[in-house]
Amino acid sequence: MTAGAPARLAAHTVAAVLSGRSGPGGPFDPAELARLDEAEEFPAAACAELDAAGLPDWYVPARFGGALAELPDVMAVMRATARRDLTVAIAHGKTFLGSVSVWVAGSADQAAALASAVRSGGIVSWGLTERDHGSDLMAGAVTATRHGDGWVLDGAKWLINNATRADLMCVLARTEPGGGPRGFSVFLADLRDPRPGTVRRTPKLRTHGIRGADISGVEFTGAAAVLVGDEGAGIEITLKALQLTRTTCTVLSLGAGDHAVAIAAEFLRERVLGRRRLSDVPRMRRVLGEAATGVLLAEAAAVVAARSAHTLPDELSVTSALVKAFVPTAVEQSIEQLAELMGTRGFLTADYRHGEFAKLERDHRIVGLFDGSTLVNRASLITQFPRLARRNALDVTTTVCLAEPLPTLDTARLVLVSRTGNAIVSGLSSALAELPAEFADLADALLRESGAVHAELARHRPVARAVPTAAFRLAERYELLFAAAAAVHVWVANPASRWERGCWLRACLTLALTRLGVPVDGADDAYEDVAAAVLAHGAVSLLDGGRA
Repeated sequence: MTAGAPARLAAHTVAAVLSGRSGPGGPFDPAELARLDEAEEFPAAACAELDAAGLPDWYVPARFGGALAELPDVMAVMRATARRDLTVAIAHGKTFLGSVSVWVAGSADQAAALASAVRSGGIVSWGLTERDHGSDLMAGAVTATRHGDGWVLDGAKWLINNATRADLMCVLARTEPGGGPRGFSVFLADLRDPRPGTVRRTPKLRTHGIRGADISGVEFTGAAAVLVGDEGAGIEITLKALQLTRTTCTVLSLGAGDHAVAIAAEFLRERVLGRRRLSDVPRMRRVLGEAATGVLLAEAAAVVAARSAHTLPDELSVTSALVKAFVPTAVEQSIEQLAELMGTRGFLTADYRHGEFAKLERDHRIVGLFDGSTLVNRASLITQFPRLARRNALDVTTTVCLAEPLPTLDTARLVLVSRTGNAIVSGLSSALAELPAEFADLADALLRESGAVHAELARHRPVARAVPTAAFRLAERYELLFAAAAAVHVWVANPASRWERGCWLRACLTLALTRLGVPVDGADDAYEDVAAAVLAHGAVSLLDGGRA
């Protein structure tokens, strides 16, 4: 069995469960999901179906008794859910995100106990943000103080996913009055504390997207908590956990992108303008192909990033920031293109497919804010420009060869600053040299852009206060370079991925270069090939022979 096969099998199993329960009145019936969304009700029945399908096992590392052997595993099953409904995927998947701090820094006993709770259907939340401080971790005001042999929490966490429904919560709390890098610690709190007044859940907040999700808060008053990891290591633990969760969050976007492309393809096949189906109109096919290419380029970046968590963990501070900024942005651009393609039909909630497109378009906007906004991630990337300017020739074979088994994820190797820059981008020139002659023009253009970007990185000088706008634009260009490099590496290392004569790589490089400001001849033909594949299969992926 090839690497990743168990996860793909699980993803197909989940997809089959979702499909089987999508009939009239079922928990994944689009009409039922639309009704819950309109009523702002939590999709409890849908989440129960995922529990019954065994999804919680994939949130627990194999070393603690779960099914999660590789990070791409959990991403595959979460993508399958997001492809059906983002609200459900976000609501259910939060347990994995909430547990990561314990997988990173918890003791063996803590991890085993949490694993048992999660596999039994326990819900875990992550308490980072606060009403007055947002996502500024160093400004957090929730405190943890020693009480006998343990700790107690005081203060409020706000804008937290599943705060009113969770059984447990990982909480970042201040353990030194003055705060600072060593002034915070991570705690695991049982929100079912039976003592009156120690834990008070605050009401669900109304949100523009994912209306049914439990975005709420919790107030602690002397609530008991258990220290996770070392005292004073809270910021470090949280930043390392974010490297994993930011990488994982990208599949929420990929699932939404898959869903949007499938809906648009169905729309074009069904609608008739005059005597022509919209799917036969060149302009319509071109837009569909370009939008689907955006999702494919995002997928290449996310797949390589997920595998690099195992093979290049000391670069994940860079890679996770790259993909968390790039993937939601790229998918958002694709969804916007498809929205224009579908016109008003895409936004009538009582019309086409129960308003599925309108719902996913609205819901997806929040993904870019999870675990650090696009700007936050680009700012993080900017701090590492000097290291990115230096190219380090590292072997990335295992990272990019999808059939290669991955080494065990070693969270002890996660660091806050990459020591080697980014090996995927550094290895771009050697990967381009492996492409056949038909890609020569695209390869030459990409190589020139790589040289220009690295020259700018080398010229960049850190600024103590306001970061110049040009630095953010350079970060965006580096993201595109990484995505293009990931696509080239995957194509070169995986002959089985070259479905439809490898048309997806030509389209991905065309899109990346265009967004880098380089005009490319033959773009319409490149996107036409992808559109043909989409119209044949409903959606496309780099994996599984091109079928999403």
